[in-house]
Amino acid sequence: MAGDRSDHRVLQYEQSLMYGRYTQELGVYAKEEATRLKESGEKVSQRSRTLEHDNGRCAKFGPFRWLRFLISLIGEDWIFFFLLGILMGLASWAMELGINMLLKGQKWVYGRLDSNGFLQYLGWVGYSVALIVFSAGFTQIVSPQAAGSGISEMKTILRGVLLKEYLTFRTFVAKVISLAFALGSGMPLGKEAPFVHIASLCGALLCKLPVFRGIYENESRYREMLAAACAVGVGCVLAAPVGGVLFSIEVTFTFFAVRSYWRGFFSVTIAAFFFRVLAVWYKDEETVTALFRTHFQVDFPFDLKEMPAFALLGIISGFGGALFVYLNRRIALFIKKQKLFNTFLMKKCLVYPVMVSFLISSLLFPSGFGQFMAGELTQNEALVTLLDNRTWTKDGIAEEFDYIGNARVWMHPQVTVFGTLALFTIMRFWMCALAITMPVPYGAFMPVLVIGAGLGRLVGECMAYWFPEGIHAGHAIYPIVPGGYAVVGAAALSGAVSHSFSTVVMVLELTGQISHLLPALIAVVLANLVAQSLQPSIYDSIIKIKKLPYLPELGWGQHEVYNIRVEDIMVRDVQYITLSCSYRDLLNILMKSRLKALPLLTSAESMILLGSIERTQLQSLLSQQLSCARRLQCIKERGAEAKKLLSTESNPPSNNNSSLQTGPEEGHIQVTNEELNPPPVVERPTELSNSSRDESGVTLRSIFCASSDAEEVQDDRDVQDPTSEITDWEARQLDERVNFNNCKINPALIQLLECTSLHKTYTIFSLLGLDHAYVTRIGRLIGVVSIKELRKAIDGSMTLKGVKVAPPMATFRNSSLSSSQNETTYLQAVRPPEEHVTDAPKHVC
Repeated sequence: MAGDRSDHRVLQYEQSLMYGRYTQELGVYAKEEATRLKESGEKVSQRSRTLEHDNGRCAKFGPFRWLRFLISLIGEDWIFFFLLGILMGLASWAMELGINMLLKGQKWVYGRLDSNGFLQYLGWVGYSVALIVFSAGFTQIVSPQAAGSGISEMKTILRGVLLKEYLTFRTFVAKVISLAFALGSGMPLGKEAPFVHIASLCGALLCKLPVFRGIYENESRYREMLAAACAVGVGCVLAAPVGGVLFSIEVTFTFFAVRSYWRGFFSVTIAAFFFRVLAVWYKDEETVTALFRTHFQVDFPFDLKEMPAFALLGIISGFGGALFVYLNRRIALFIKKQKLFNTFLMKKCLVYPVMVSFLISSLLFPSGFGQFMAGELTQNEALVTLLDNRTWTKDGIAEEFDYIGNARVWMHPQVTVFGTLALFTIMRFWMCALAITMPVPYGAFMPVLVIGAGLGRLVGECMAYWFPEGIHAGHAIYPIVPGGYAVVGAAALSGAVSHSFSTVVMVLELTGQISHLLPALIAVVLANLVAQSLQPSIYDSIIKIKKLPYLPELGWGQHEVYNIRVEDIMVRDVQYITLSCSYRDLLNILMKSRLKALPLLTSAESMILLGSIERTQLQSLLSQQLSCARRLQCIKERGAEAKKLLSTESNPPSNNNSSLQTGPEEGHIQVTNEELNPPPVVERPTELSNSSRDESGVTLRSIFCASSDAEEVQDDRDVQDPTSEITDWEARQLDERVNFNNCKINPALIQLLECTSLHKTYTIFSLLGLDHAYVTRIGRLIGVVSIKELRKAIDGSMTLKGVKVAPPMATFRNSSLSSSQNETTYLQAVRPPEEHVTDAPKHVC
């Protein structure tokens, strides 16, 4: 019966001389399998409905069932993303309100202590340090996964990697509260990137509600939900629906499914609208407008002669963005490489945030050094003043402004506006690069946006100084608008740091005008051209620092990726199992390796790849072979055989209380009640442990044997200890051949050829979210490629015996030659002769 069932389930395969072939048509097999699954599903559903009706669950959850029916009628996705948009709009507005209250509190403390300069300094610095300490401490206590930006980790999750405790309710609470206090301290941090994480957390928690339970259990659908949530996180903070969706696609995806577009746009539009409507209801705004609305002239916003200045601003922003990423990475790596300092910070996790916040807040003290770089202004206030369409200078000297407000902080009697803007840009530049290394929730987009606006404003004020009368266009003269340069600089620098082009759309949505669309596009393209050729994006840099399992982006102009082949980077020493292996071989390979899946081959001689089996499936096979149920079955079978043998050789009178015996002259067979009623079976765990203790080579007895208490003898009678019998029985079971009939084998494996290029391999891994792929030659397994080897090949850091091998050297290979055994690649040439590895993998089993 079992054999027939297994033959019915498995697509019939027949081994031929080279490849093997399937003797059953795939269409027939698919129809039979679909019919069987449909029949089994109907039986299960009918049984569940019967049990549900018998237990009275229909009456108890009647309204809930009607709600589920209503949701399915309208559409689960529409209702889910509508709720997600409302929740994120409410969360963004509430956090913005709390952050503004905390920032006003710092200014209130500063104003109340104006009679004493030293107390004023202590109040300003102490307020910032206290909030940062609370944010860092709360993050470490509640959920350390809440620290950081969130975009880098979401890129990894969307690729298919599961990060432990990253999308839980504890992380949500820690992220929201810690982010509010960190931004309320006045540090140059942003909330755009953390809100990507918060939106993903909201989506993951909504999926667990009873109404939506089971809808997003599918991995592909769950990933589409997270993709839309990332767009909501960016759009609801900046009230930029279009730019938020495009930006989230650029920074979190390598390949994006177009069918998920409507989910992102729908949800982010609801979130952005709700965020702005709440501001109107709270009397913060008069109506729903752009977040940083500008009033540039529409008739003639810029002249064609200003295009070189905009292009130069884009090139400067490209170098600045690359320098920002490099500086941030060097600071983070410097702290990690200092072992004593790093060990001290690990024990005293609040010391580093205190040091950084103390330094930055001291430099931003308005009565001290901060008066020369507008240290009194918050990031939003600074951005509003930088986007002003009026010119601040005349002949290099600050004008007497005819209005009062935040713009007056840029005027200082001892320093010109040029000096104030230059000092603001430079100081904020390295302060932000340092601040985002603290173990608190942070974002780099908004601070970089403000820094870029300061850089653009500086260039615009220089243009206004060089052309005080404006640009002559025919009979009309139009003055220079420095605020337009601030818009272009903000888009260019933020695009250079994040390696994205959608910052143009986001900045234009923030300002509410598209008058500077063309110069902004030119500047962003040039900035990305420079930055991407020098450094990775800030999010990819954080991935490298944290060593997350994510493939780096292919840089521009890397033509060698088309000439590097899989045979150059694959691992030839592959661990595998065969159809003829024993349970002991299976146990040994599970204890030696930590692979999630193992390839299944026909035999060690043919090396034909049949498929792969998950580690959990192999552990289940081993546990079933050594389980208590199988032990009891073997004992019962032995007793049945003994009874049968006894009945055939002698026919004594049946007596259940007396022993059944035959004399020595009748066959020397004795079967007593002890054999018919064997001693109790010792309970043992039936699951294989994955701990490091198993990998170090513990004995089988330490894995499967019961505790000493279970092995004690019940009384003082002369009873044989069953431990040795069980050990012998387990040894016999391990020597048996593995039965793969009841094991789930994945036959549809992604297989690569030796001649597959690195570029194609990278595309396959990124598109399908693979973590490994097998390399075959006419169906025979010859190697395996994982993310680790692919990442090393892209970074050019492959090593052999301490010698660095640069993949670009593969360009010397003659691409016209076909791949064969006699072909010597560059990697094989640099190996010593005795280190050459044969094509056949090592037989582990």
